[in-house]
Amino acid sequence: MTIGFYGHPFSSYCQKVLIAFYENDIAFEWHQITFDDPDNLAEFATLWPIQKMPVLVDDGETVIESTIAIEYLDLYHPGPVRMVPSDPKRALEARFMDRFFDNYVMTPQGQIVFNAIRNADKRDPYGVEQSRKLLNTAYGWLDDRMKDRTWAIGNEFSLADCAAAPSLFYADWTHPIDPKFKSVHAYRKRLLERPSFARCVDDARPYRDLFPLGAPDRD
Repeated sequence: MTIGFYGHPFSSYCQKVLIAFYENDIAFEWHQITFDDPDNLAEFATLWPIQKMPVLVDDGETVIESTIAIEYLDLYHPGPVRMVPSDPKRALEARFMDRFFDNYVMTPQGQIVFNAIRNADKRDPYGVEQSRKLLNTAYGWLDDRMKDRTWAIGNEFSLADCAAAPSLFYADWTHPIDPKFKSVHAYRKRLLERPSFARCVDDARPYRDLFPLGAPDRD
């Protein structure tokens, strides 16, 4: 039975999981979430009442959360690209870097974006300022870490890079990465050139007008 994928092509967390699908050429059936369609949302809510994307459905099993979805694919639909290394120490590093990108890049950039969506009287300038400071710190830490690495944990593409690609892609739109962080820029460029992520970026192009800060004319 083909895996059902519920999500949206412009969603960073959906792209994170789609990269894993594309890396190992795993077949799936696309179910696009449309937030202005009550019937579509009602169907989605029966799978996951919290209605956060993406959601996978595989042979009656509902799988939620992007990291868990990737680990699920690695376990039940393995391919030539191992998302979590078999060596426990390398696996721990991949999981750590996955958490780094989700918590310290994806989350603060998302907070800035969601702040822009709110009505003016509900916005949080202090929260945005803190998010920008966190992103600057994260960029600096990552720049030092990536100086002698091709991918997040070394020479192997992994779960961590699935998280890194959409994180850095959108973060540089939201709070531009300082040119001095050359290793981060080089890593982001390699991610954009990776066929699995390039496909995600291309599939999401028709939805760039959804970006509330204004998608830049690049990438």
